[in-house]
Amino acid sequence: MTMADAIERFVPDGSTVAMGTALEPLIPFAAGHEMIRQRRRDLELVGPISDALFDQLIGAGCVRRLTAAWVGNVSEGLGHCYRRACEQGVPGALEVHDHSNFSISLALWAAAWNVPSLPTRSLLGSDILRTNPNLSVGFGLVHVGAVRPDVAVIHVQRADALGRAHVWGPLGITEEAGLAADKVIITCEELADSGVILSDPNRILLPETKVVAVVHEPGGAHPWPVQGYFKRDHAFYRHYAEQSRSEDGFASWMKRWVVDVPDRASYLQGLDIESLRIHHHKYSAPADFGDE
Repeated sequence: MTMADAIERFVPDGSTVAMGTALEPLIPFAAGHEMIRQRRRDLELVGPISDALFDQLIGAGCVRRLTAAWVGNVSEGLGHCYRRACEQGVPGALEVHDHSNFSISLALWAAAWNVPSLPTRSLLGSDILRTNPNLSVGFGLVHVGAVRPDVAVIHVQRADALGRAHVWGPLGITEEAGLAADKVIITCEELADSGVILSDPNRILLPETKVVAVVHEPGGAHPWPVQGYFKRDHAFYRHYAEQSRSEDGFASWMKRWVVDVPDRASYLQGLDIESLRIHHHKYSAPADFGDE
């Protein structure tokens, strides 16, 4: 399935969408950019520390609510679109449900386990309790209400056509996001034969019954890294940070890299993508699944 088809079919206006769940690697920028091109509106974005993709979706007017631990541009600091939305209501009002990385994980696990909430002591004394109506205090504990995304978009190294995905490197809250969501869209660097995936069953991320679409999208996480495939594009992040400081600069950046770009293949043609590929590989030892 193409990215355009997957977003059109499974991410309607008003959806609650979990993305960027591995914290820093594997952020599905290609999927987010397609949501912008299709002019999605009134989305709720769910994630941990959530990089510039959330900032871009907010700046494009796609988002009504943010349920996350942080939005910014990591090495470059502030998410300027996020700040404008919170402080000035530009391009529109933004409702924010603050979490820590740990509490958003608990919220997703609660949904995955089909319970109304999970308890913790980690947020006691935090101002986060003042800003999130889904957090409550009782019996000396914080009760973290379940968060159930309509769809989780997850970028992985490889998957087969049935949605069985292999992913490695930092995973963050990816497993719980996929299990909590009603549907999962997998985007992958490599579309692999099922025999390759089944040769290492312990590495399969989620039951394929959760997956509604598999999109073969090499480079789909740029400018973020993908372990074993791509390095982080630091210069691209610096450029975005500079451009997005102003509304006009953001609009110009968005036109160049998203709106006027029909698909990911065209996007990659504007980059020196070969300079970002991983060339020095460090393979893990093979696992022996023999049983006779």
